[in-house]
Amino acid sequence: MDNRINYFKVAPDALEIIMEAEKYVRKTSIDKRLKELIKIRVSQINGCSYCLDMHTKAAKKLKVSDEKIDGLKKWEEGDIFSEEERAAFALAEDMTLISEKGVSDVLYEQVRKYFGEKEYVELVMVINQINTWNRLSIAMGNHAEV
Repeated sequence: MDNRINYFKVAPDALEIIMEAEKYVRKTSIDKRLKELIKIRVSQINGCSYCLDMHTKAAKKLKVSDEKIDGLKKWEEGDIFSEEERAAFALAEDMTLISEKGVSDVLYEQVRKYFGEKEYVELVMVINQINTWNRLSIAMGNHAEV
C-alpha cells in the first residue's frame, strides 16, 4: 500500500484506539457476511477504493455471491436481499450520510424488528468503524492495488 504517511508509525496511540474498536467489531454477533456487505456499501458511498477492494475480497472468501456484491448499489430493488439485510443497509446509508438524513425513529424501529438492543449497538459500531477506516484511508491517500 502506498499512502501519504505511515500513520501506524507516526501515531501509534491513535491507531491503537482504532484497532481496539476493530477488535470489538470483529467479535460482534452480527453475521460476518452481513458485516462485509455493510462495509462494501459504506465504502461505495464514501468512495473508498481501498476499503471497497479489501471488503469485496473478504466477502468473496466468505462465499457471498457476486449477485449480492454487485447488487449492493441498488439494494432496495429486487429481492436478493432479506428484509433484515435491507434494514441494516438503510441504517448504514443513513448513518454514513448522517448530516443529510439522520437516523429517524421509523428507521430505528424498522431495524429493531430484526436486531435486539445489543445487536443494534453492534450494527452502529460496525457502520461507525468502516466510516472511520474509509475517512482515514481516503485522507491518507490509500488506493486499491491494481
